[in-house]
Amino acid sequence: MSIIHEHQDWWLCHKPAGLGFHDEDDELGFISLLRNQLGCDMWPVHRLDKLTSGLILVAKSKLSCSRLCQLFSDREVEKYYLAIAPSSMKKKQGKVSGDMAKSRRGSYKLLKSLENPAITQFFSISIGEGLRLCLLKPKTGKTHQLRVVLKSLGAAIIGDELYGGKQSDRMYLHAYAMRFTYEQTAYEFLTPPDDGTLFASPTVTQQVLEWSQPWDLNWPA
Repeated sequence: MSIIHEHQDWWLCHKPAGLGFHDEDDELGFISLLRNQLGCDMWPVHRLDKLTSGLILVAKSKLSCSRLCQLFSDREVEKYYLAIAPSSMKKKQGKVSGDMAKSRRGSYKLLKSLENPAITQFFSISIGEGLRLCLLKPKTGKTHQLRVVLKSLGAAIIGDELYGGKQSDRMYLHAYAMRFTYEQTAYEFLTPPDDGTLFASPTVTQQVLEWSQPWDLNWPA
């Protein structure tokens, strides 16, 4: 496992796509592999889907886990994701809000109601070949939120077969950047995706460089 940053209270790690967060049958998950690598106890603060790659925080103690979890609960952790989707998106940038409900085969769907909505802001840009690169900022942390949002826009993420996405070498969703303040110190991190043919294209690489300060963008209201 790649350690992006080590703090006295936590690690910021990079999880590869296709690796489950927890153990599955005889296959060790992200937490078990990291525990074996570092040889110590740890407490997961949040999680990523098996098919999603990118940044993830892991605490070194129950106390630091509680503090970090509170930051997430208070929506004081800014998270930014990259995704590649078909250019058939109903809108190219904006904000999507709606309640989420369980659907078939372990999937979810977006509703029109707003009782406890999932909220996502996003930009997208054409990268050719009928595809768009999306930069997404979830304001909430619902299960499958970004996958459901893009599905609701008529453009399921490439490789996300559960939601009708085109088959590919991986699901093209990556936890790209994170910003938060911990113990009165501000932290900003970003890690571009390091696997996937589409993510490796020069057009995508250049655009990711241009989005190297996602917190400074004028996000759609």
